[in-house]
Amino acid sequence: MNTPTHYIVNLVLLGKTIAPNQTIAITVGAILPDVPIFIFYGITKFIYQLPDQQIWGKAYYDPFWQTLIAIVHSFPLAAIALLLCLWWQWDAGAMACLSMICHSLLDVPVHHEDAHRHFFPFSDYRFVSPISYWDPAHYGQWVALVEVVGVLAITPLALGLLQSAVSKFLVVGINGFYLFAYCRFYL
Repeated sequence: MNTPTHYIVNLVLLGKTIAPNQTIAITVGAILPDVPIFIFYGITKFIYQLPDQQIWGKAYYDPFWQTLIAIVHSFPLAAIALLLCLWWQWDAGAMACLSMICHSLLDVPVHHEDAHRHFFPFSDYRFVSPISYWDPAHYGQWVALVEVVGVLAITPLALGLLQSAVSKFLVVGINGFYLFAYCRFYL
């Protein structure tokens, strides 16, 4: 699932029901699991100047990067962090951890070859889904369509939770980008 989708879905799931005043913590937790992937891409693309095919076909599977990605997608590690935050009564930290768990739960059904190790460090098991959020060989165009339609459908709920004009503009911009990208890549 695309990172901006995690932001909007987590905002609606958690902000509407559990913590309407924790939008920043929800945002951090929704985005944090993908930060190592952004860093990885920046380094391999702009410093090492590798072509995208090599980046995603080989370099992405380097054990260092896979371990770093596994750490921030780990259910057990996020649950431990959540419990510690609850113990210390740090509400924002607890909400960020809960948002990270939601991020990973949403990733499980839509990652095929790029499946994460969600039970790291206790297991290297990867659930290899039959569908992918991006790969046309695994129904990526259909999963992407469901993602775009879903984001558009819940956007009014997300906008209702946001108070700043910048945040609202960002959510509307994500919608516009998704429509443009879907049309460009799949139509």
